[in-house]
Amino acid sequence: MAPPDDTMKVRAQAKWVRTSARKARLVLDHIRGRTVPEARTILAFTPRAAATDIEKVLRSAVANAEANHGLDGDDLVVEAAYADEGPTLKRWKPRARGRVNRIRKRTCHVTVVLAPQERLEEGRGRRPRQPKEQTATEASASKPKARKRKEAVA
Repeated sequence: MAPPDDTMKVRAQAKWVRTSARKARLVLDHIRGRTVPEARTILAFTPRAAATDIEKVLRSAVANAEANHGLDGDDLVVEAAYADEGPTLKRWKPRARGRVNRIRKRTCHVTVVLAPQERLEEGRGRRPRQPKEQTATEASASKPKARKRKEAVA
């Protein structure tokens, strides 16, 4: 059994999307690991038809985060994005001489998982950067050095 994950994750899923999982994965690869504003921009300018369905799932995940958990949508990162295969609709097309060809209309289930940005960085072993505070002695010590450089140049 896996240990419980203490990071907050928000998930949205669209089932039975009428595109193949392979085509949806091509678009999902572009937004995985990006912030929500970046992902929205990428999806808006992606010419593939699957981008519109994926954008709807992303909007739903952001709405879930804001409504249910009180998170800010712009501070979230796409932690995971994947498309699983759904059921395939099987249709027939008549051909010459009484024969028939099979048409497979594939579907997929698109899932987008969002996480807060600082939590994702901690999970990867990186600490979020914090501004360095200078003490009064360090601030005064750095000023004469700057003057000497200016004098040396002049």
